[in-house]
Formats: sequence, structure tokens, C-alpha cells
Amino acid sequence: MYEGKIIKYYREKSQMTQEQLGKGICSSTHISKIERSQTEYAHEIITLLSDRLGIKIEQEILKLQNIKKQIDNWQQAIAMQLFDEVEKINIELEQEELIQISNYINQYKLLRIRYFLIQNLLDKALELIDEIKKIKHKLTPYELNLFRHVLGIYHLTIHEPLHAIQVLKEINNGEYANEEYFYHLASAYHSNELSVMAYFYADKARQYFKSINSYLRVIDSEMLMLIQVKDNEDFTEIIKRFENLIQSCEICKSNERKARVFHNLAFEYYRRNDYKLAKKYYFESMKLKDHKSIPYILSLEGYIRSSYYGELLPKGELLQLINEGYQLASEKSDKLFICLFTLLDLLILEKEQDYHRYLSDYSLPYFKKLGFAYLINQSEKELFNYYFKCKQTRKALGIANTLINQ
Repeated sequence: MYEGKIIKYYREKSQMTQEQLGKGICSSTHISKIERSQTEYAHEIITLLSDRLGIKIEQEILKLQNIKKQIDNWQQAIAMQLFDEVEKINIELEQEELIQISNYINQYKLLRIRYFLIQNLLDKALELIDEIKKIKHKLTPYELNLFRHVLGIYHLTIHEPLHAIQVLKEINNGEYANEEYFYHLASAYHSNELSVMAYFYADKARQYFKSINSYLRVIDSEMLMLIQVKDNEDFTEIIKRFENLIQSCEICKSNERKARVFHNLAFEYYRRNDYKLAKKYYFESMKLKDHKSIPYILSLEGYIRSSYYGELLPKGELLQLINEGYQLASEKSDKLFICLFTLLDLLILEKEQDYHRYLSDYSLPYFKKLGFAYLINQSEKELFNYYFKCKQTRKALGIANTLINQ
């Protein structure tokens, strides 16, 4: 079975015809049947063909058999976010030419999508997604569910949580023994402010990560669970849980996660109108992040907003920061943050009419398209207050009706 595939691969690589390869050994017809696993053959013939091709068949068979193990290890390293190991295995697999004739080529390509998403190479990820879509009908049940998983992650990455939920909910858990996807489903529900569902799936993800001894991902899941807690909970207790997570990040020496904890803590203070502490923790988060990354831009937006509402920075400095954020978002072609920084610019320049027109005509429809419930709700409340103040009764009633139905 393996021998035929290997012989065919190296024959074609050497640009030899079946007749040239078989000359003095066996007929081209026999080679054709060997390559298609349609005949029995003597070991001596395979040895002679291998010698002519300049390969050692036993070594090639071992390489082909080992590909599945390498791919499984790669998937596990990706799930556990062991990025050094992810990169090491990626290099090994890139150098393994027999992967193209293995039974696991589609699984490899699907994991390549995840690898590109980790590297923030969205164009390459989308190119491979489009390639997989064309052969979707040929995927095994496991590969089809893996495709749904990586597609859900892609939608999360480009700020489309509604699409992420739709795709991730199609995963058949009985066919896909990788419960990491619960975490991504929880993240999508969180983005839509469906706290009960987010908490439920984050807890399931936490249990899965405990079962594979991935303490870093346990921290991620516990963070996701914590930020679902509502305002009627004891905030002092919430702060203690944040402090425990910060300590866990320090023990694990994970500044990336520590930055996320600081960001979420900042948002909790922002929601409670404690803008001074919100500004402080957004800044702490920004210090730990790559200053050209989307996570940095996210914290920068929160830092500016907290500083504005808390009157903690002069107008000129705020506008400078907005320009920095807008430029970074433009470099990333990130429409969501371009939109958010445009709104901040209009807000701080006190262009009230332009701000609310942009919010109504562009931002709110865009937020609805993406499915970001928090941004949708905040925008509708702002528009209601503005229309009410301006005595635009019909528009105010329209927004009010939407808010009531929600």
C-alpha cells in the first residue's frame, strides 16, 4: 500500500516514465498496478525500483507512517498554545515532502489555516479556506468538523462572532474528539453578550483543558468565565478572582495572558464608571503587548475612552492617541477599529451631529452585521439619548422599540 504511493511519488519527481523506471526490472503495466495497489509484487522488485529511484523504501515507509503522529502532535501543541513546539513541528512538516501523498494531507492543510491565524496571516488563511471549500465533499467526518472549527476561529479573528457561532454549532462532537472548540464557541457567545451560554461552554472548555494538563488554557477559560459575572455579584470577590488569575499568569510566566487579564479588569472598572482605574489597567495591558498588534489596538481604544470620560488626559494628547490607533488599524485593514477610532475622533472634536450621523448610518449597521451585541446596545442607547434631546421623536421611538424588544 505505502510502497506503491512512494514509488509513484519519486518516479514523478524524477520525471521518469513507468517504462523508464521498469526497464530491465518489470513491465510498465506492472509498475502501474503497483502504484495503484492493484497487484501483488515481490519484495525484490520494490528494492530494485527503489535503488533506481535512489531511495531506501523502508525509511520512506517509516516517514510516511510518522506523518500522522506529527500532525496529531501539531494539533495538540496548537490547542495548548505551546508556540515554540508549534513552530518546531511546522518546520518539520514543511520539510516532509511525502505529506502530499499521505492520507492526512487535508488535516495538515486545515491545521495550516490555524497556523496562519496564529501568525495573523489572514490572507494566507483565507486562500487555504477557499481551497478546502472546493473539496469539502471529499473530507472525512473528522476533517469536516475540523474545517468547521478552523472556520469558526477565522470568523472570530475577523470580528464576525455570529458567523462563528453558526459554524461552530454545526460541529458533531461524536465525530470530533477535540473539545477545544468549546472555548471558541464560548468566546463567540461572549461577543454576543449571551453570558449564560458563554459561561457554560467556557466551563466545558476548562474541563477539557484540565484533562489534557494545559494549565495556560485553563487560565483562558477561567478568565472567560469570570467576565460573564454580572453586576449583582460582590465586586470585591470579583477583584480577588482577577488577582488570582494575575498570580497564575506570573507563575506560568505568561505575559500574554497577564495582558488579557489586565484588559478585562480595566473593562470591569470602565463598566462601573471608575475611569481612573480603567485607564490604569488598560495602560498596564498595553505595556505587555506588541505595539503593532490587534490586542494592543483594543486596549488603546479602551485607554482613550476611559481617559476621555474620566477627563484624565488633555484633548490634544487624546487626539494624538486616536491618530496612532487609526494608523495602526489602517495598516491592519481592520474595519472595526477604523470605525471605532473614527467615532472617538468625532466625539473628542465635539462634532456631535457628525458623530451621531456616522454612528447611525455606518457604525450601527456594521456592528449589527458583525454581531457585536455590546457595541450594538451602546450605540442604540447613545442614539436614543441624542434623538430624545434633539426632539426627533419618531427616531427616538424607533430606537426605544428596538431596545424594549431586546
